[in-house]
Amino acid sequence: MIKIVDLSRTFNGHAVLDGINLEILQGEITVIIGKSGVGKSVLLKHIIGLLKPDRGQIIIDGQDITRARGAALKALKQRFAYLFQGGALFDSLPVFENVAFPLREKTKLPEAEIISRTKERLAQVALSKEVENKYPDELSGGMKKRVALARALIQEPEIILFDEPVTGLDPPMTNTVFHLISKTHQESGYTALIVSHDIPEIFGIADHVAMLHKGRIIAYGSPEDIQRETNPVVQHFIQGEPDFLEE
Repeated sequence: MIKIVDLSRTFNGHAVLDGINLEILQGEITVIIGKSGVGKSVLLKHIIGLLKPDRGQIIIDGQDITRARGAALKALKQRFAYLFQGGALFDSLPVFENVAFPLREKTKLPEAEIISRTKERLAQVALSKEVENKYPDELSGGMKKRVALARALIQEPEIILFDEPVTGLDPPMTNTVFHLISKTHQESGYTALIVSHDIPEIFGIADHVAMLHKGRIIAYGSPEDIQRETNPVVQHFIQGEPDFLEE
């Protein structure tokens, strides 16, 4: 579904991405791990076309998004949903309208269909009817993440990019959110790319894991492959040893 070829991007003389090569397989969950500040979120923004690389290609189902412009770029972006690290909910809108927002803005569906789809998505992420009229500042961190996930799912995207989807959550809620991602993935069949440093939780939902370090992918494989990886950088990270704690 997504093929990244020799992708490079420099900021202020620092090579954040330095020749990334990676394939994201259709219908699977791929997780990118790595220290904070190594460029994981920057990579997501390139994949969805928010940033342009210095060189390289990102081929989405045969089309290079780095070279697409105008209507072609818009059409590629419409195949994606993006779950932001902080959820990016609209503070001035209640939960129901936050989730319905993409349908109201981007489609001409009748109101009855918008209501039906929105309720369906809220139920899919285990949010009850009582939550619909609450505003984001009335929600717990875990509820905000679930609302953001419902909004990401509302247009039935082919690909969802998750930028640190459990940041700031306690361990039980972290497991809940990862369970919901796995559940909705099984139900909807979207291709998922998740940026995370939540070890070992991600090993329970990933089909493939890639580790980003110093601008390059230094390891790629199944969760079992990564846990058996002999590269000391990978082992230091997944074991949480001091050199690889968050900055």
